[in-house]
Amino acid sequence: METSQELSFLAALLPLAIVIFFITLGVVVLNQHFHKNLIRQKLEQEEIKNRHQQELLKSSIQIQEEERKRMARDLHDEMGAVLSIARMHILQLARSHAIHYAGQSLETIQTIQDLIESSLASVRRISHELMPPQLENFGLVKVLESLTAASKEKTETSIRLEVTDSFPRLPWRVELGLYRIITELITNSLKHASATAIHIHLESNQNKIVLIYQDNGKGLPEPILYGLGHKSIEARATSMGGILEIFNLVSGGMCATLTLNRP
Repeated sequence: METSQELSFLAALLPLAIVIFFITLGVVVLNQHFHKNLIRQKLEQEEIKNRHQQELLKSSIQIQEEERKRMARDLHDEMGAVLSIARMHILQLARSHAIHYAGQSLETIQTIQDLIESSLASVRRISHELMPPQLENFGLVKVLESLTAASKEKTETSIRLEVTDSFPRLPWRVELGLYRIITELITNSLKHASATAIHIHLESNQNKIVLIYQDNGKGLPEPILYGLGHKSIEARATSMGGILEIFNLVSGGMCATLTLNRP
């Protein structure tokens, strides 16, 4: 009799247990679904935030480059024109009144002329550094070849440029970003690392643009502290969607690698 009652009780309890089981299972599934949605929303928010920050960085760098272009144009067109006019007048003065000047006066005029010539050369150099005109016309590779050739004449540092034959012309924004990064790295190697040898390697495949930069200088201080130059390099790399790594070599010197998706 008791066994029959127990069986009846269990039979009555079983549907309730099944209902409770499915309710519990539903709660667990809903809870997991809620957490997945929460994680997905957080990831989407982070992605939107990162994308927004990258767009702000791009805009900031674009504004900087536009300001550089304006300054370069003003230097070249206005200051360069003023100095050229001053040079023309001093030459005319020297030619028309040369017989009336004593030797000391002629030397003074020559000194003024030399100062004007030096100022004109500085204006051209600064203007080209602010916005290299050859970059848009001839492309990154030709400008780097010219830059490394000029550096060899002005410094004792050996700069070797290696570019794969298939390296293409890139969009202006990318070529300008790579140019700024490379020139900043060269400046750091010469001024701070006392490097005597620099190797710049550029390669391209169907999907990637790769820059590898090495020098044999003092390397980066340990722990590595990034100054304004390195922060500028990182900002430009980030604005182009690139992956940048900078580290010291075991053999001495430093190495920087930058990988970009090919536009």
